[in-house]
Amino acid sequence: MLLPDRQTNQHRSSHNSARFLDDVSADSSAEFPDRVSMMEVRLQAQEDEITLLKSSLADALRRIRIHDQLLPLLKQQLIAVSCSDGCTSSRKLSSSSAVDGIRHPATRYCSFLSNSVSSHSFPPCCCLCIPGQSIKMFIRGRPITMYVPSNIQNYEDLKMEPPSERLDLDWVYGYRGRDCRANLYFLPTGEAVYFIACVIVLYHINNRTQRHYRKHTDCVRCLTLHPDKVRVASGQTAGVDKDGKPLQPCVHIWDSTTLVTLQQIGLGAFQRGVGSVAFSFADSGAFLCVIDDSNEHMLSVWDCTKGTKHAEIKSTNEAVFAVEFNPSDSTNIITCGKSHVYFWTLNGGQFTKKQGIFGKYKKPKFIQCFVFSLTGDVLTGDSEGNILTWGKSAADVKTLGKGAKETFQIMRQTRAHEGSVFTLWTLHGGGLLSGGGKDRKIIRWSADLAPERECEIPEKYGAVRTIADVDEEELLVGTTRNAILRGTFSDGFVAIVQGHVDEMWGLATHPSQNIFFTCGHDRQVCLWNTEEHKLDWCITLEEYGLCADFCPSGSVVSVGLSTGRWMVLDLLTREVVSESTDGNEQLSVMRYSPDGSFLAVGSHDNFIYIYNVTESGRRYIRFGKCNGHSSFITHLDWSKDGKYIMSNSGDYEILYWDIAAGCKLLRNRYESKDREWASYTCVLGFHVMGVWLEGSDGTDINALCRSHDERMVAVADDFCKVHLFQYPCPKPKAPSHKYEGHGSHVTNVCFTHSDSHLLSMGGKDTCILQWKVFGAGDSRERLASASVSSTSTSSPEPVTS
Repeated sequence: MLLPDRQTNQHRSSHNSARFLDDVSADSSAEFPDRVSMMEVRLQAQEDEITLLKSSLADALRRIRIHDQLLPLLKQQLIAVSCSDGCTSSRKLSSSSAVDGIRHPATRYCSFLSNSVSSHSFPPCCCLCIPGQSIKMFIRGRPITMYVPSNIQNYEDLKMEPPSERLDLDWVYGYRGRDCRANLYFLPTGEAVYFIACVIVLYHINNRTQRHYRKHTDCVRCLTLHPDKVRVASGQTAGVDKDGKPLQPCVHIWDSTTLVTLQQIGLGAFQRGVGSVAFSFADSGAFLCVIDDSNEHMLSVWDCTKGTKHAEIKSTNEAVFAVEFNPSDSTNIITCGKSHVYFWTLNGGQFTKKQGIFGKYKKPKFIQCFVFSLTGDVLTGDSEGNILTWGKSAADVKTLGKGAKETFQIMRQTRAHEGSVFTLWTLHGGGLLSGGGKDRKIIRWSADLAPERECEIPEKYGAVRTIADVDEEELLVGTTRNAILRGTFSDGFVAIVQGHVDEMWGLATHPSQNIFFTCGHDRQVCLWNTEEHKLDWCITLEEYGLCADFCPSGSVVSVGLSTGRWMVLDLLTREVVSESTDGNEQLSVMRYSPDGSFLAVGSHDNFIYIYNVTESGRRYIRFGKCNGHSSFITHLDWSKDGKYIMSNSGDYEILYWDIAAGCKLLRNRYESKDREWASYTCVLGFHVMGVWLEGSDGTDINALCRSHDERMVAVADDFCKVHLFQYPCPKPKAPSHKYEGHGSHVTNVCFTHSDSHLLSMGGKDTCILQWKVFGAGDSRERLASASVSSTSTSSPEPVTS
């Protein structure tokens, strides 16, 4: 995965794209989720193959041109050496060079070949191979030659070890409210519990600290709180591994105080994922009800202590949004979703189902949520903006005969909101809270459904997704734009958790301050504070951003957009101080030279545009254009002296440019082998060759970043993982520390200016993870005491691979 518009990267993580569709707000996404998922997989696979074919074609044409140019030289060389005493050895060398020049393996693998050659082996007239030691790396059958720096005397004797530094999850930015419901609860410990990606966050709303439950192996989809207010059940999606094989979803029951997993429910029993979970109340949480994401949305009840299945039945082929036990009778279960509300009775391990009868009332397209009132009535919120009160009616023997049975019918309809009612929450005194979609209102109702108070949350936070009460006055509100608000009806609401709402790609850290910048497909550009763990500011652009970089002066940040336009923002005023357009395709890289005198802009039109920078990053004049890549630019870095650029492209090229000489392409790449680079973000290069796993296809690594002390390199891969390697890392199969937490392809990684933290950014999971970097001499206790946030005691140790 290299850049978003080509999406060659998403053939491995296409399941993540389908899982993030909003099955509530958009009616069409709930109609045929499986068909949409299948079509997305096929479409992305086709796009991937088209990109590969284009790259292979360009490579084949290039090789043909080289062959045509070299053929006369080879013939002359063969004739010349045949008349000398060394004709035999020269003929062998020439033949080998000719074959190597036109060979194009078709297999999809990543292998390495080490060739040591000396200058005296070549005839004087041959310039095919440069004297010295070189390494060949094959990606998608294409050979990539790496030249060994002069300070490495014997490449074969190099030993690769994992770095002494390690990572520990320090903070999680974001909340998944866009397409999930009932995923925010308040604990007696003063913590709000919610999830994003594969991490469940326990955030203390007063102390502003986080703990993390991290035992899930893929995206968490649902959450519920046990009647004891201590135990939590959470379900995850299935996902796939790096080979495309499905992983088994399950439900974890865990202790919110110790973060210890108490029970793993249903491993291998659920299909695709777990959509909804609920504890029973009448028997103090002895049973757990689960609905999976299969076509039939299997409804199952499990013994929480033994972890065994008690009963199971197919519920419906339509989308199911919620499930709950009757709080006074654990044999009664209710489910709701698209055009239905079902009342289930469990007796002797067997389910019986009764459908709610709408009768004279208009049948809504979606029953979004429901709660039980203190009187035992069932209250549902629907897509028409109504709260429906359901009751049990006696059997109509007179009309239907002796076989008639009791039914569940609407007893009352209460107009509540404009647009959908997304959530209902019962208060201890018998009152009710409702949250609206289109009108973004929170309304407090009396026990007899008379409106008492209401307020409207700001438009920038989206609609109300879920509500949890802190006490009788204070509320927590999760929104559809991935924010968590805290407040009261009297004082209003403020955001305590915020995040992006669509795929993210752009990430940059400040050169001297503990802040970082992000941008993505939601058209938001955000400035975050790593010390205070908060969003400093956020503005919305007309187009979405894909890349960013801070000027070394630290006063401005440049943002590359999807249309070829780029702009420079002042960090204090948030105003645009400069803007320009280069081409009409998306930009992929923004990179300032070390002294801030140049800005390089990498584009999908295959060019790198160079600008002179003055006035501390506020004035830009076009200096030149680097023309030579045959595919879109993916990564680039400046040399430490600010005179040269190293760049990668979508067809796995490594090119070097002399900027001081007028953006000249350096044909002899051997001359750049000892050049020192101010940063290292290029995924292809000798110093990072070992980060590629055997079998990689060239799109498996999306980004990498070398630390400022040049001791380690962090890698963002296509399989939801963050890796930490030693630097340099020039040999294949290098060991690394591997870290989990993201639920989608990791699009970017970046170290803070002091290397104290690493930031990683998920794609579709809209999650930013902040990792604490600690050395071999640092203990976890010292790390915990020095950190502002409290870290998870159940965080898994990194896997060394």
